[in-house]
Amino acid sequence: MTAPLRLAPEDLRAVYAGPPETWPAPEIDPGVAYVELAPRSLPPRPAPGSAAEARRALGERLFADPVLSASGQIACDSCHNRRLGWGDGLPRSLGHGRQEGPRNAPALFAAGAGLPLFWDGRAAMLEAQALGPMANPVEMANADLGAIAPRIAADPAYPPLFEAAFGPGPVTLDRIAAALAAFQTHLDRPTRFDRFLAGDSRALGDLELRGLHLFRTRARCANCHFGPLLSDGAFHDLGLSFLGRGREDLGRYAVTGLPEDAGRFRTPSLRHVARSAPYMHNGIFPHLPGV
Repeated sequence: MTAPLRLAPEDLRAVYAGPPETWPAPEIDPGVAYVELAPRSLPPRPAPGSAAEARRALGERLFADPVLSASGQIACDSCHNRRLGWGDGLPRSLGHGRQEGPRNAPALFAAGAGLPLFWDGRAAMLEAQALGPMANPVEMANADLGAIAPRIAADPAYPPLFEAAFGPGPVTLDRIAAALAAFQTHLDRPTRFDRFLAGDSRALGDLELRGLHLFRTRARCANCHFGPLLSDGAFHDLGLSFLGRGREDLGRYAVTGLPEDAGRFRTPSLRHVARSAPYMHNGIFPHLPGV
């Protein structure tokens, strides 16, 4: 049974004092394969001195290096800045020649967690995702992806780093993508909500706790945002495709060609969501109250 919304703070706190499986039942639509909220188990950080750590560190260096772009001016962190929630704080990102792209730069906290990548889900793996911005003429604008590895290899600092990360062999595009993926796998961090879910009943304030109750019940947010990643990993049409208007974006349809996918976009993870404004695929909402 769902707990009433107007419980006093101390009573609502008592209702949510136990583990999630003892909480009031969420209000979930038929057919939704709901998974209860739970703290995310983060992938372990690679051991110091290991090849895995060398790959992660190489990926971190490449992520910040504009040499990956044709102009030598745009790095991955130009649009995915750690100080801006691994986004860029803009409704839609600026790329090559100060061109504005059609979409908001998504936060990367859950990038390595197995959710579909890009707003339209066109990449299933981080390695494939890394190549998309490099080739996009509005982003890093590499007309020839084959030119990237020679540019990296020409910097004398890089070949030893690639050897430490991957063993003997040349600098290749596949190794560049693998290093970037290794770095992005470790961007998430524990949250106060994780602590609450793990049993620290004071990790959330009274207003936050009432928000959690609304989220799971009358507001019905948990129909799409559930489980450890606060995302169903699916695609939904929220009516923001601007069909027939200047900002038209049909989302998933461009990948599948299926009419039912027109206007559908990936459900983003809500981990660290307060840090990653603005929101939606086109950055149309500048703050969470608008969402």
